[in-house]
Amino acid sequence: MGTNDKPTSFDIAALAGVSQPTVSRALRGDRTVSEATRLRIEAIARQLNYKVDRNASSLRSGQAKTLALLFFEDPLPDGSFINPFFLSMLGSILMRCAQKGYDLLTSFQQLSADWHKDYEDARKADGLILLGYGDWETYRSRLDDLVRQQTHFVRWGSVEPHGLGTVIGCDNRGGGRDVGRHLVGRGRRRIAFVGDASSHYPEFQDRYRGLGDALAEVGLANDPGLHVDSLSIEQGGYDATRRLIARGIAFDAIFAASDLIALGAMRALGEAGRSVPSDVAVVGFDDIPAASLTRPPLTTVSQDYSRAGAALVDALVRQIAGEAGENVKLPARLVIRASS
Repeated sequence: MGTNDKPTSFDIAALAGVSQPTVSRALRGDRTVSEATRLRIEAIARQLNYKVDRNASSLRSGQAKTLALLFFEDPLPDGSFINPFFLSMLGSILMRCAQKGYDLLTSFQQLSADWHKDYEDARKADGLILLGYGDWETYRSRLDDLVRQQTHFVRWGSVEPHGLGTVIGCDNRGGGRDVGRHLVGRGRRRIAFVGDASSHYPEFQDRYRGLGDALAEVGLANDPGLHVDSLSIEQGGYDATRRLIARGIAFDAIFAASDLIALGAMRALGEAGRSVPSDVAVVGFDDIPAASLTRPPLTTVSQDYSRAGAALVDALVRQIAGEAGENVKLPARLVIRASS
């Protein structure tokens, strides 16, 4: 090797006393290479400042060594299109991709386009991570297409047996139960739920059912008159809470299906002259960064963003390797602050 030549895998093979294919397998983490040999090869590669040619490696393996992270377009009042809850996962997804040797593409899911053809089918990515879905009843047909075409994909959502890909999600019903028990323990009995608790939004539906579980423990039930639908945006929570107040039905707490809804609910309560928490306790779900900055700080349910991001990547990489997908339900944790 000349002084100006770039080192090659053949140079590493000569120094390590192994074949060039062994070097290639070792540097891509192939388990058929013993740990001692792999460590020796990696040490020599570092000494030579050897860089893996990702394009050549991808051509040989038939993989792009790239994953695509697709966010559902969710227009928000501040002009952004990504729910802050999903942004909280991004760091852990990026970190796990780096640990697994994958690059990450990010874009939006556009339901009017065949976005799966733009990624795995076009060899831009080996698989898809899907965050968000809007109306589930509308969205599920897109997942049916992905399953039928045998696209590698995982998604964040409600962990229920339905056969539509591998799902990583939160224990939404358990989180809702914890909220209900907390509010009942604070002496609240007229607990309103703000959020669409239908099959169109299965995660919200599970949170509502969890609230019902907690109420049933003390001989109460969810009152349909205290349920108001809302999209998961601040304006939706504001408008829904104004409708709730206009009904003239007494309530002493609001369980908002998301923190964004809770922020809007607190604004509507303030305008109506109702104090939080003395008149109405408010609890959200997600623990987005803004939750701790409200006045008063918002009690909410936290989801483990770090574990969620890592679990999504791990599940997709296993799927790409030909292993069976396995759904994962992560625990939820109630974070008590001054709003309740």
